[in-house]
Amino acid sequence: MNLKSHEITRLLREWSDGSEDAFDQLSERLYPQLKQLAERHVRRERPGGTLEPTALVNEAYLRLVGQADGSWANRLQFFKFASGIMRHILIDYFRAAKAQKRGGGAPKVTLEDAIGPGQESCVDLIKLEDSLVALHKLSPLRGRIVELRFFGGLTIDEIAKELGLSRAKVKREWATARSWLYKEIAGDT
Repeated sequence: MNLKSHEITRLLREWSDGSEDAFDQLSERLYPQLKQLAERHVRRERPGGTLEPTALVNEAYLRLVGQADGSWANRLQFFKFASGIMRHILIDYFRAAKAQKRGGGAPKVTLEDAIGPGQESCVDLIKLEDSLVALHKLSPLRGRIVELRFFGGLTIDEIAKELGLSRAKVKREWATARSWLYKEIAGDT
């Protein structure tokens, strides 16, 4: 049974107010969508990586349970938050793996996967994360757009709606952010 967007919003608010029944309903019905989100995140990992989407979504679930006091206005906010949690789990996982290997074998993604069409060179996910943090400092809007697009999997139209911007503005900011990230990452390799 699929939940309509307004039903999800209602259940999210009830969960925020402490309803365990609302959490149970959300858990059952949103798990497939959260798993798809986890699969998108893990797909960006280098082939042969050891973190499975199920493990990622389960870890994210554990962290989400502790966030019941969060107040989500709608399903997009919830999935944006869940995506951010997954991103941080992956970055922590990669940093720990890199530390164990003393800097060797950090997971990589292609630059095209990371920021769009272009060269096929590989990018260290930690370097991508560090560059994204720097972008946030330069332009919080562009950093947010990259997070929503790359990590959240939202379309340009969904981002425009979420941020209250025109589609054209989001496209321009996305193009500028991608270009900046490409130069930042490619210049560092």
